[in-house]
Amino acid sequence: MTNLKRRSAQALACAAAFAAPLFAASAHADDSDKETGTLSILFENDIFYHTDRDYTNGVQIAWTTPPDQNWDWATETARWLPYFGQEGEVRTSYSIGQNIYTPSNLHLADPDPSDRPYAGFLYLGPGIINETPDQGDGSVRQLDQAELDLGVVGPDSLAQNSQDFVHRIINDTIPQGWDYQLHNEPALVLKDEKTWKFSSWKVLGFSFDVDPHVGAAVGNVYDFVNAGAMARFGFNLPDDYGPVRIDPSLPGSNFFKPTGAIGAYLFAGVDGRAIARNIFLDGNTWEDSRHVTKIPYVGDLQLGAALTFRAFRLTFTHVFRTKEFTTQAHSDQFGAINLSVRF
Repeated sequence: MTNLKRRSAQALACAAAFAAPLFAASAHADDSDKETGTLSILFENDIFYHTDRDYTNGVQIAWTTPPDQNWDWATETARWLPYFGQEGEVRTSYSIGQNIYTPSNLHLADPDPSDRPYAGFLYLGPGIINETPDQGDGSVRQLDQAELDLGVVGPDSLAQNSQDFVHRIINDTIPQGWDYQLHNEPALVLKDEKTWKFSSWKVLGFSFDVDPHVGAAVGNVYDFVNAGAMARFGFNLPDDYGPVRIDPSLPGSNFFKPTGAIGAYLFAGVDGRAIARNIFLDGNTWEDSRHVTKIPYVGDLQLGAALTFRAFRLTFTHVFRTKEFTTQAHSDQFGAINLSVRF
């Protein structure tokens, strides 16, 4: 089997293994209008495009409460934050995730010091979401999302264990340079994203809308500001803000509200970031480690499709990302599969 065919088979196997048990496990999901919460499982990997470098894998599982089931602290905090909407529906979210970063040559026991260092990030992320509703006069809706990610960068992130385990299963290269990964460091990132939703346009039974956004992150992992927009075109557009992604990225929403038994849309989005710090390129904060010279401005272009069926939303996103450091040989591209289920 050629390398291309082998990697294509691996991608299909990963997608099948990812999706099949989720549909089986969610057979009793509530497809009525009453929402008890939304489970979202997200898988990002560059295996879809036959590479294994830079941001090579990300996994995130999140639970988002409905607006009438959150602790008082969440509503009080949302109303206290000056940049949040002061009315609307408040949800809470709880996520756990792991990101893996590697250089381009996995065969070197002593990796090229001019290439991205090995690194992993394991985190928990409680968040608050506030959606300002349409006032019935065609006014713009607003989605505010704040999240605090707490975790660890370094060997305790278990990134090496995860990658070695998966590569053995799929009979792929076992990376040799993890001894040079970033050192253990407590990780903290506070993120805020604001998205505006305008009324959609109707064309021959199809709908089209555009959602601009701005955001920022501060902490010892990332410091950046970003802005961009996403456009959707389809039928029975679900009431959401597009597919969710692992940061740094375009914002989306774990929760969604179907507007028909079946809906589908195509989407395209752009996001630009001005970056003051990226620990996965700059290296550890308080001790010496491998590092490279980052490029302070990075852009993402994403294209994809979403399908909703009653309580399910399944999306696939193709992401193009510009070079992130000066000695990077190629820009990046990777895929993201997200399944969200309303209960």
